[in-house]
Amino acid sequence: MHNETMIKSEKIYTGKILEVTLDTVILENGKETTRDVIHHNGGVCVVAIDSDDNILMVKQYRYPYKQELLELPAGKRDKDELPETCGIRELEEETGYTCNKFTKIGELYPTPAYCTEIIHIFLAEELVKTEQHLDENEFLSVEKIPFSEAVNMVLNNEIKDAKTQIGILKVLAMKNNR
Repeated sequence: MHNETMIKSEKIYTGKILEVTLDTVILENGKETTRDVIHHNGGVCVVAIDSDDNILMVKQYRYPYKQELLELPAGKRDKDELPETCGIRELEEETGYTCNKFTKIGELYPTPAYCTEIIHIFLAEELVKTEQHLDENEFLSVEKIPFSEAVNMVLNNEIKDAKTQIGILKVLAMKNNR
């Protein structure tokens, strides 16, 4: 079994949503090296499907890429917050919907080489319209995309967000296995 043993961890940066450490490790061949590690509480994404087989998606500007992206509703977990609690909260905050059926369908490690983030993926069904509650500095629009169109958008690389791609493809696989 492959392994690396940490012998020292130095905090380099602490920000609003992440912390960065420089860790010194011993490799399995006995050599010492360093690892940059981003520590993140993780998050959730929600594949919300309405009774007409549309997926609720959000369109928002993503600063690192300098463009607007189409994504599944998602958000970061607060410290010690259960993924389910975060997912239901984010679904309603971003889309103005809640649901009667909420099922965990997976999780993913978006950047395993240097980040501790885990994104939990949920399927929301039996949607109920409520009210959107965006954070003060959050700007997005909600779009209903037919499920089959969303799958084609993933396959044609029109949706580039990894959590959205994985969420949609997981639901496609579930539908094909029924």
